[in-house]
Amino acid sequence: MTTVEELLLPSAEPVCLIDQNGVPHENPSYAMPAKEALLDGYVQLIKGRRFNDQASALVRQGRLAVYPSSHGQEACQIAATMVLRPDDWLFPTYRDSVSIMSRGVDPIETLTLLRGDWHSGYDPYEHKVAPQATPLATQLPHAVGVAHAARLKGEDTVVMALVGDGGTSEGDFHEALNFAAVFHAPVVFFVQNNEYAISVPLSRQSAAPSLAHKGIGYGVPGERADGNDLAGLLAVLGRAVEKARSGEGPQLIEAHTYRVQAHTNADDASRYREDAEVAPWLERDPIQRLTTYLERQGWLGDDVRERAEAGAVEVAARLRDGLMPEPEVDPADLFAHLYAEETQQLREQAAFLRDELAREEA
Repeated sequence: MTTVEELLLPSAEPVCLIDQNGVPHENPSYAMPAKEALLDGYVQLIKGRRFNDQASALVRQGRLAVYPSSHGQEACQIAATMVLRPDDWLFPTYRDSVSIMSRGVDPIETLTLLRGDWHSGYDPYEHKVAPQATPLATQLPHAVGVAHAARLKGEDTVVMALVGDGGTSEGDFHEALNFAAVFHAPVVFFVQNNEYAISVPLSRQSAAPSLAHKGIGYGVPGERADGNDLAGLLAVLGRAVEKARSGEGPQLIEAHTYRVQAHTNADDASRYREDAEVAPWLERDPIQRLTTYLERQGWLGDDVRERAEAGAVEVAARLRDGLMPEPEVDPADLFAHLYAEETQQLREQAAFLRDELAREEA
């Protein structure tokens, strides 16, 4: 007889439906996603990779202040949004720009925060995407609050809360899981385990068998997936979203992937890891493995390739053209939209800034 504790345990190995050689693997618990979903995912992966490459280029040109690339993690980014409905919510971190774009946010608006122009470049309510969180895991309690509110209102909304492996060491992560479990909030906590929290390797972050095991202590079921396999991610995340929506409470998913590039352009990864460590992960590239699989199935026609390339070219051009002009920002906007009713302290700070600016102009 299966115990409650056993039901909470993740798979012994990460779920993988297409391996790094493009070979399909049957799984008794998860079916291969439909052809149309995989082709749509392929198109979005190509666009996502171009987004990462173009954003990194814009940093080198001085057009973008900083960019935490998700190169090599695009399958996680794309799958996280493909399994959501339009009325669901996405709570991203600073590394999830591709996921935000995949959700339908304009590429320029996606990068407004990272350019340093504004707190967020898009209306969170338009696409049901919360502002990107730079502090680790602070978005998770907010995500749980939105999910809990939706449940109280009788809505069947699901919230996808993204977090990195480093974020699972933060107090907010544990508080969010506990609250979500106690109040049965429909949240999918999606951990992208890319093996490093800036320069700290996973072995120095956690002694747990896997990060998905961390859910057991809170009564949250966990599951593991190959983070470079779009098919496996769609299957695992899709199942988790279904469970959350049907009233089974929060789910914890860990994707095993790797950060093949530096943390940001301000980081020198050669100071804490060897190139030999990175090389095997390049062979597990999510785009290459899906491409190989689709080609062997005879599904990857010229029309799909052209659609993907056209989308990638459009994204790159949009970023180049849109980030070229220097925006004119109003310093007074720093104090706008923070509270429904402005506080006395905020009024004093705004007056201080106005005075400082007036002195500079005098």
